[in-house]
Amino acid sequence: MDGLLLESHQYDLLLEGAWITIQILVYAFVLGVALSLVMGVARLSERRWIRGAALVYVEFFRGISTIVLLFIVAIAIPILFDLSQVSLLALGVVALGANMGGYGAEIVRGSILAIPRGQSEASIALNLSNTQRLRHVVLPQAMRIILPPFGNLTIEILKGTALVSLVGLADITQAGNFIRQQQLFTADGADRTVLFLNILVLYFVLAQIVNGLFRLGERRLERKYAGGAADLGTIAEVGK
Repeated sequence: MDGLLLESHQYDLLLEGAWITIQILVYAFVLGVALSLVMGVARLSERRWIRGAALVYVEFFRGISTIVLLFIVAIAIPILFDLSQVSLLALGVVALGANMGGYGAEIVRGSILAIPRGQSEASIALNLSNTQRLRHVVLPQAMRIILPPFGNLTIEILKGTALVSLVGLADITQAGNFIRQQQLFTADGADRTVLFLNILVLYFVLAQIVNGLFRLGERRLERKYAGGAADLGTIAEVGK
């Protein structure tokens, strides 16, 4: 068992990298969810130019490679606009969050379209505005459909955080590179295998935490909306 463990100072490096990875993941998730909701709803707008702008966003950020996007945001844009003091962590968050928004917008759009039209028609009959209908009727029910694919997408973003090591951020992968360089002249192939095995376990544990949080959210939503019918009494109160 001891042969599968690293030295304590190496774990310290990996945990520092894990903290950077978690920060990037959380901030990118928040930004990605906000962009997904805005662009997903915009894709269903009655105004053609709004639908068109949202479609351009979705196709651009789904079509561009994440690593290319990261280099554009973290290196090209600061050089072009002379932004020397911008945090690399913030730029990495913007790149990963925008990428998540491109994929998430289509999940939100598809989930909203999956809600039976009768739900919207009932809320229209209760004189709810478009915003009230979306906020109190459509989105709460769509969340049951949104959560499972968003869980997968968040885990993909977690794995994508490894790319930020290429622009100089000391995440888990970069911490592993530091340790590997320290071992360059002292370790053999087996030591490097142990290092990568520990990194693998670290990412796996983080992915399982994300997975568990989404499953918890799914169970809570299932309990809240068991039966599937909207609470028309509450909706009527909102419409007054």
